[in-house]
Amino acid sequence: MSIQNFKQLRERVGASEKTCVAVAAAHDAHTLEAVLKAHEEGVLDYILVGKAHEIIRIGKELGHDISGDFVVDAATDEEAVAKAIQLIRDEDADFLQKGLLQTSTLLKGVVNKEKGISLGKPISHTALLDIPAYHKIVGVTDGGMILYPDLDGKKAIVHNAVEMFKGFGYERPLVSAVCPVEVVNPKMQETLDAAELKEASLRGEFGECYVEGPISFDLAVNKESAEIKGYESPVVGETDIFLVPNISVGNIMVKALLEFGNTLMAGCVVGAKCPIALNSRSATFEEKYFSLMACAQMVSN
Repeated sequence: MSIQNFKQLRERVGASEKTCVAVAAAHDAHTLEAVLKAHEEGVLDYILVGKAHEIIRIGKELGHDISGDFVVDAATDEEAVAKAIQLIRDEDADFLQKGLLQTSTLLKGVVNKEKGISLGKPISHTALLDIPAYHKIVGVTDGGMILYPDLDGKKAIVHNAVEMFKGFGYERPLVSAVCPVEVVNPKMQETLDAAELKEASLRGEFGECYVEGPISFDLAVNKESAEIKGYESPVVGETDIFLVPNISVGNIMVKALLEFGNTLMAGCVVGAKCPIALNSRSATFEEKYFSLMACAQMVSN
């Protein structure tokens, strides 16, 4: 059964085998609050990598006495990333979480050819959204990492997002390659790419899933709009994953939903040896908590 909202995500993780997260640069209040809450609920173990004295101090401020047995001291962000990644390589932890550091610092360690956890394919970011106005969770990708993906880049992004949603119980994820219009326009590269992605999905390149494109956002989510325009597709009103043309579209789309749509978000990077809970350093406790839940579900599935 597929996960339809964050409440179900939390329940599913709680019923699964406990996993362990390695947190890089864990000396951050919101990050620690999310990790400690998940641990207190019995759904997650942790290893905290970063400035040990600050981690323990922040933990006490949050009402927790963090044992030094679960803290790995690291003086710099680069050292914290290296040690956290080594925990994954040694199978002492199941997935990563970004703490108080630059995303680029973390990803540089992830893709390091000698000491990283890359699988030799592109990694991408998916924003997992619980939107009150929609009947199930959706993914928006990639609004966080890949700036202007070409066709091959978009294929990799689709692969990663589909893999993520299959971990949430979706047997045949429905992907909308959203564009300003729903017809191919030779002057709009995104429509050409979308049409090719649809053909690739029909050839089975992405496994069990369906990609529609080009398709405008209103048709992807609103059956009435599609009926008015005479547009027929399995994704109409049932889209699971929105593939956006570039990072600007994805970033603005997600932030608009967060600010105006009372939406909850989880941010995950997929395509490496393990998923990575990755949020802005200013992200709320809730966002970091649900990102942990999403990654835990993927590795326990």
